[in-house]
Amino acid sequence: MTEVTPAILVRDWKTLKEELAIYVNVSKLIQIDICDGKFVPSTSWPMHLEDKKNVVKILNEEEGMPFWDRVDFEFDLMVSNAHEQIDFFIGLGAKQLVFHLEAEGDINEFKEFLEGLDLYIRENIKIGLAINTTTSVDLLKPLISYIDYIQCMGIEKIGFQGQNFDEKVLSQIEKIHREYPEMEISVDGSVNKNTAEGLVRAGATRLVIGSALKENPDIIGNIKYFENL
Repeated sequence: MTEVTPAILVRDWKTLKEELAIYVNVSKLIQIDICDGKFVPSTSWPMHLEDKKNVVKILNEEEGMPFWDRVDFEFDLMVSNAHEQIDFFIGLGAKQLVFHLEAEGDINEFKEFLEGLDLYIRENIKIGLAINTTTSVDLLKPLISYIDYIQCMGIEKIGFQGQNFDEKVLSQIEKIHREYPEMEISVDGSVNKNTAEGLVRAGATRLVIGSALKENPDIIGNIKYFENL
């Protein structure tokens, strides 16, 4: 069965709560897209400067993420040098973190960061690494033993939902699956009923889905459709 993770991209705390409420009873894990306005043009919660009050409360342990006791959160870090802010994202309640290779600058420095992660993070936080459709799979080689999964992007322009599918991702997935057959491969971006079957056939083990899960009100039925591919 294919794993399915709902994805949300929001600018403010109010919308975050509303979006999480849609999926909290149907998924154990929800991906929150985080955009910094630097690595990608858009800005989202919690990087949006007008909406810091609740962020501070969470970091000070005065309150938790919405539904924190019922769902785990994966943060998709479309953030320049996100590894420098790892304590911030863990403090917000992340159980999984996706770093984008293209946002992390020098690969050797990023490798040193992964090598130096402390035992608590290794045991409690899953680390994923995302690559764009134009990035060579070969760049993953020196990092592969330090990550838990790979996230392939199904779109060329990241940071926005509803983008067109980029077929280059299919050959990326096939190559990753061939070279690292035990590695979890997640796909995010333009995952829908037209593209999902081909992604699974190529070797994807998890589908991260945003707008396609809302195509009709039966969210549970939509998730089951993708799980059964």
